[in-house]
Amino acid sequence: MYTTAVPTARDRKLTPEHEEIVKATLPAVGANIATIAQTFYRTMFGNHPELLANTFNRGNQKSGEQQKALAASVATFATMLVDPNAPDPVDLLARIGHKHVSLGITEDQYQIVYENLFSAIAEVLGTDVVTEEVAAAWSEVYWIMADVLITYEKELYASDGVDNGDVFREVTVVDKQELTDTVTTYTLEGDLTEARPGQYTSIGVVLADGARQLRQYSIIGQEPGRYTIAVETEGEVSTHLREKVQVGDTIQATLAAGDLVLVDDDTPVVLVSSRIGSTPMVGMLSHLAATGSGRRATYLHADDSEAAHAQLGQTTALLERLPEVTVAHSYRSNGELVDVASHDIAGSDVYLCGGTEFLQAIRRDLAALPSEKSPKSVHYELFSPNDWLLG
Repeated sequence: MYTTAVPTARDRKLTPEHEEIVKATLPAVGANIATIAQTFYRTMFGNHPELLANTFNRGNQKSGEQQKALAASVATFATMLVDPNAPDPVDLLARIGHKHVSLGITEDQYQIVYENLFSAIAEVLGTDVVTEEVAAAWSEVYWIMADVLITYEKELYASDGVDNGDVFREVTVVDKQELTDTVTTYTLEGDLTEARPGQYTSIGVVLADGARQLRQYSIIGQEPGRYTIAVETEGEVSTHLREKVQVGDTIQATLAAGDLVLVDDDTPVVLVSSRIGSTPMVGMLSHLAATGSGRRATYLHADDSEAAHAQLGQTTALLERLPEVTVAHSYRSNGELVDVASHDIAGSDVYLCGGTEFLQAIRRDLAALPSEKSPKSVHYELFSPNDWLLG
């Protein structure tokens, strides 16, 4: 699922009265947003336990990452509505929209979120602060954001010609290979639509306690009706896949989604990844190789060691078919770090994927480049909620 449309809210305005109320109460909401988010999820899962069992990832809930992501997104969106100088959070909204369609979220579920979120706001701030006027103002913030996302998500579903939410498919595991002690590839076959290079699929498995848990994994290769994914064993879903799922077994997978998509033009491309963040980059390299691309490209990858570099064999095979690609591997065991400044990335489209600290460091390095050496654009993906990227 993919569209070139962007989920912008720049043309949306609060009523003047509500804008003043949101400006006045934003500091109080911002100061308590983490507690509000925690209270919201506790309340919502208490009222709708099926959501925690079957839709939300329990690992992210336990770590608190999902709560932080919600807090950052609400505060960022509200700030944009009341501050004309604040950036339009298009990237934030696009990531949320793609994650939502990869989970089959539909319009009616926004009402559930609304009811429980505003119950949490009132509980944390108190009814003396959350008056009817304050509640009405923040309700307008929520429904503007919800309307932008609902419209965008409908376009994403329509891009694959499916009804809203109809993204889950029963797929058969037709190949399973262990790349390292922690990384395994799976090839899945079923009624799957074509994925854009860099996208992911949500994998659903039923665990021992009966819960259907979901996790997104990048698609590293595809054929008609088939996705191949690489999975690092970390968490309930990946552990279940490695220990319980074998060739011939059936699991669930969603139609491909994700906004980190290789733009198909002649612009030089730079792919930068760390550890299992290599997976969307392998998907992009696979596309370049399959299309016989002569596009100038640079691939920079950081890992703990050569032995831990799970997709080294795959990338080596792909790079042999891509003579125009410059490659550099950096291994921490050798004291090596990715040095983007040492490569010619001027005017390139840069794609980043990895852990939080890695992406923060690479973004700082890119921002420090002089204008004549700067890339044309920077696109990124985290394998966790994207809270820190919103500043």
